[in-house]
Formats: sequence, structure tokens, C-alpha cells
Amino acid sequence: MGVITIRGIDNEIAKVLKEKAKKEGTSINTILLKTIRGALGLEKKKRAIVYDDLDYLAGTWNEKDYLEFQKKIADFEAIDEKMWK
Repeated sequence: MGVITIRGIDNEIAKVLKEKAKKEGTSINTILLKTIRGALGLEKKKRAIVYDDLDYLAGTWNEKDYLEFQKKIADFEAIDEKMWK
């Protein structure tokens, strides 16, 4: 693996690199390599998990929402006696 020196890094770029490295808990070198790989299209893309269910809604309703929903679906709980004879 080779060593490359990058010249002309201004204060703004250096500041952003340092902040990003600190935020991600890694080195500036790692941030630079990751950025370069991404810019060159060499970064391995993480597979996005696509859900087709409603898990993202779990736990988001308050009591009012729950009661309103129960009221709206109450008809689905009724059994049509004529249909089942």
C-alpha cells in the first residue's frame, strides 16, 4: 500500500475532517479514506433493509389514538349471525 501526501488542505477542510473524525470516534486518515472511496465509487454499499410491515409504528400511539382506532374498528369485531347459519 502506498503513501500519498495531500497538499493544499485549508483550515475549513481540516476543521471539518477533525470534527467528523471526533464525531465518529476514528482517525482523520480513516475519514479521508472513506471519503475518497465513496467519491470514487469504491465504497461498499450497505444493504438497506426494507420492511413492508408496520413495526415503525409500534409504541407511537397515545391513549387517545388507541381509543379512536378501537372505535373505528369495532364493526369488524361484530359477527353477522345471518352469514354463519
